[in-house]
Amino acid sequence: MTQRHNDKQKPDILAAEIVAKSRLFKVEQLQLRFSNGEERTYERMVGTNRGAVMIVACPDPDTVYLVREYCAGTHDYQLGFPKGLIDPGEDILTAANRELKEEIGFGAARFVQLKSLALAPGYFNATMHIVLAFDLYVEHQTGDEPEPLELVSWSRQDTTTLLQQTDFTEARSVAALLLAQQYLEANPDVFKQSAGTSQNHRA
Repeated sequence: MTQRHNDKQKPDILAAEIVAKSRLFKVEQLQLRFSNGEERTYERMVGTNRGAVMIVACPDPDTVYLVREYCAGTHDYQLGFPKGLIDPGEDILTAANRELKEEIGFGAARFVQLKSLALAPGYFNATMHIVLAFDLYVEHQTGDEPEPLELVSWSRQDTTTLLQQTDFTEARSVAALLLAQQYLEANPDVFKQSAGTSQNHRA
């Protein structure tokens, strides 16, 4: 597996200032000096550093669950996998199970962590943890959604059609689908394992 290179010298931060702020977002301006002496001004979103989870829930070997929900950025309804922020005090799998209960009315007895994704590292320090969920059971928990989300069952054998859907465009969900398919094809016996065997897999 290719390892990340951490030996490259980072630019020095000469100054940092919050230049814009709303209820949800903060924009920070950075004055940077690179190792070759060049200085530049960058701007980035300042997040909570809590991270978020996206869950590919598998009720059986042939099916995955998605939700259709309103997205303010595009002002339309998009198809994607259940997701949400990690609350203070939660770990990744606790957050994943809570989000499942809130968004689709199921919990899961078993998880596999697939990969942690950077959303837009050029502008935003935020991480999305992609998780597979198995051994589902019915349990609903009240969340913060303004309206009930539409639960959509999709055949794993028909991912080509899903990728062609005009409302399945979110990059995180596309990545989660491909990561899940890769893992499930390489580990077909995962559906035969018992509950309580959650794994941490790195693609």
